[in-house]
Amino acid sequence: MRAVIVGGAGFVGLNIAEAMLAAGHDVTVLDRAAVPATATAAFAGLPGDLSVVQADVDDATAVAAALAGANVLIWGAAITADAARDAAEPGRILAVNLAALVPVLEAARAAGVARIINLSSAAAYGFAPPDAGPLTEEAPVDPVSLYAVTKYASERVVARLADLWAMDLVNLRLSAAWGPWERAGGVRDTPSPQAQIMRAKSAGLPALLARPGARDWVYAPDVAAAVLAVATAASLPHRLYNVTTPRVSTALEFGERMAERRPGFVCRLVHAGEMPTIDLHAPRDRAPLAPDRLATDLGWRSPGDFDAAVAAYAAWWERHGGAMMEHA
Repeated sequence: MRAVIVGGAGFVGLNIAEAMLAAGHDVTVLDRAAVPATATAAFAGLPGDLSVVQADVDDATAVAAALAGANVLIWGAAITADAARDAAEPGRILAVNLAALVPVLEAARAAGVARIINLSSAAAYGFAPPDAGPLTEEAPVDPVSLYAVTKYASERVVARLADLWAMDLVNLRLSAAWGPWERAGGVRDTPSPQAQIMRAKSAGLPALLARPGARDWVYAPDVAAAVLAVATAASLPHRLYNVTTPRVSTALEFGERMAERRPGFVCRLVHAGEMPTIDLHAPRDRAPLAPDRLATDLGWRSPGDFDAAVAAYAAWWERHGGAMMEHA
């Protein structure tokens, strides 16, 4: 299989590329940003072949060349904007997250790509209260941020064109991810709380949280495993799947585990009068997603092994964390 990952130099895209290369598939990353040298070196020993097309997503020539001979297209291009960027750059957010999608889908259709996977977001559900979950794929949506609005709109575009074109297009709603290859940058305004905690730990600073931050935080390599399962499935009974973990954890719990590994590092809730140093991305927690549809249809379910994920991420950070901070 040869897969093209649009936006593949981003956090989730790099995890997907790594999983596919490790499984022996060939991967083309198309992204305006360069693939970090740290990742390129780490991927060099994997069985699959990696090629990189550094170009804007609206470069029709580059897109057509990247898609030639591809079996699978994974659309992951997005600006993960915070409120400040929503206010300052709404046009750019809509252009990258939504308007650029259709020409790429048309190019994939012309190239005969067999399956198209659109990476959407649990942000489509809005701030459903924790007791409203687990949220199935039929749960009401209420996107708030422009990122969430564009992700949900992309789902509807994909679903409509799947019908009109009789093509194999599928949407994956990813829960909040954390893990390897994450960095702040021009398209990701606020890293996950877990990445922020690791940066504080590396800098010898305390990590202070306004609340524990409960969520179905999903480890990025598990997201990549789900995408690989969808990409290689013989058939897909549904056009929308949640990608999540069965275990709800908190950012505070993650930080406390890291503090156990680093004497002197402090991760705790703020005291009266203190300001938090870790951004939890939202003013309140939301309900977890239901993982059952993907498990039923494809037999894939996130391991949900929080301890193993923490240990793996700590080991990854020791190898690559410092270099990735330089790419931020």
